Order: sequence, then C-alpha cells, then structure tokens
Amino acid sequence: MTQLTLVIGNKNYSSWSLRPWLAMKQFGLEFNEIRIPLYCPDYLLKTRQYSPSGKVPVLLHDTQTVWDSLAICEYLAEAFPTRQWWPEDKAARALARSITAEMHSGFQNLRQNMPMNCRKKYPGKGLASGVQQDIDYITNIWRESRQKFGAGGNLLFGNFTIADAFFAPVILRFITYDVQLDTVSKDYVEAVLALPAMQEWIKAAQNETEIIPKYEF
Repeated sequence: MTQLTLVIGNKNYSSWSLRPWLAMKQFGLEFNEIRIPLYCPDYLLKTRQYSPSGKVPVLLHDTQTVWDSLAICEYLAEAFPTRQWWPEDKAARALARSITAEMHSGFQNLRQNMPMNCRKKYPGKGLASGVQQDIDYITNIWRESRQKFGAGGNLLFGNFTIADAFFAPVILRFITYDVQLDTVSKDYVEAVLALPAMQEWIKAAQNETEIIPKYEF
C-alpha cells in the first residue's frame, strides 16, 4: 500500500492547496494531511521540512516529493492512471490542459485584488483595474468548455477533471466578492460548490481561526 501525504496551508486562504486536495478527494485517493498555516512565525522552517521551495502544497508519496499544484496533479495522473484525471477525448484534453496551465500562471489582477477568503463576504470589493477583464475571460473559458465538451455532465468537460480543480479557488472568490455571472457560469459554479469535497473544504475553512490581514478587507 502506497502512502500519500499532502502538505497544505490554511483552507481559508490557500488557493494553491485547494487544487490538488480537491482532485485527490474527488478521485477517491486516501491521504494524510499536514496543515501549516501561511505566514506563521515558523512557516518557512516547517515547510522546508517537506518542500525544497519552502511553499505549499507538497505531495509526499512514499519516498517521492512533489511540489507545485500542477506538478502534483500531473504526477498523480501518472501514478494513478485508472482515474480519469483529464478528458478522454484528445481535443477536450488539449483544451483542458491549456486552460489549466493558463489558470496556473495567469489572471494576476484577479489573484491580487480578490484573494481567496471562504469566511467572509465582500460584495463589490476588489474590482480594481483589469479584474473585470480577467473575470470576463474566465467565464468565456467556462462557456466554451461547457458548450464544446460538457455534454456528459455539469462540469467543464462533463465529469470532474484537473481543470475543475484549478478553477475551484476562482469559484470561491466569485462567491466571496459576489461576482455577477451569466447563466452558464452560475450553473457551473453551483455544480462545483455542490461537490461533497468542496463542501468539506469550505466547512473546514470557516472553522479556522487564523487571520492574515492582507487577505482581509
């Protein structure tokens, strides 16, 4: 029996941690969880015990260490190939990889001005320059994915994939800041929020007590 451990940050704030955590939960992988609150006094010392980068998330799999949320998900897709981590259709898989990579590296205006915070509601906040453009582009991605490849279910490519895991933190941001959405995007948001794993994450996040001032308005 292989042993999986995922090292994460606060569930309330750590969008990067949510991605592999949600994917692992959705695909039925059993794993241990180590939570290291972000920016705590000994954060770097604690994370360095597991991660060369000194950042979370980090996956420990037997003797293997994998860090960075996208690298972790790609590693898991290879380690557990019987799960459908990516769409089976070649064209759908190409789009899923493209939008996942783009979400991984882009949308800086949204990230900086609408930090993830599951405990609070800030309607109308965070709409700085460039944020609405990010929102419009993301919802266009969602509509295109649903229109082209979403017929088999209510997620981006029908069934759950890594792409959904990577957009999950955006969905939580849209809820926190009460972002107005079109019907297709709203239905997609509701579908992701209804996932038992998402409900588990949100509940745990709301029960956390740490406060990071720069992520609060």
